[in-house]
Amino acid sequence: MSGAESYWAGRSAEAQVARHYAAQGLAVVAERWRGKRGEIDLILREPEAAGGGYVFVEVKKSRDLARAAERLTARQIARLQGAGEEFLASQPGGMALPARFDVALVDGQGQVQIIENALWG
Repeated sequence: MSGAESYWAGRSAEAQVARHYAAQGLAVVAERWRGKRGEIDLILREPEAAGGGYVFVEVKKSRDLARAAERLTARQIARLQGAGEEFLASQPGGMALPARFDVALVDGQGQVQIIENALWG
C-alpha cells in the first residue's frame, strides 16, 4: 500500500470509529489532535449523564484485528499517554477530569473492535 493509500485508509478507519462512538452518544471533540507530546487520533466526550468524561482513542487498522493490535508499540503508548495528559491539562478541571484511553482496532473488512481503558495508567 502506498503512503497516500495508507493515509486515506487510516482516515477512513478513524471516521468509521468516530461514527461507532457517535452512535453510543459520544461527541467528537477533536480529530488528530496534536500537542507537543504527540497526536491523538480521536478525542470524544461522554454525555453529562454518563459522567461527561473524555475518551482518547488510538485507531489501528490492518488486514486483521490481531495484526492491528500488534502495530501499537510501547514508545507510541508513552507518547499517547503524554498527549492525553497535555490535553487534559489544557482543559478547565485539568487532570481531575474523568478520562480513559481506548484502542480501536479495524480490520480489512471494516470490523471494529474497541478495547476500553486500554492504555491509561
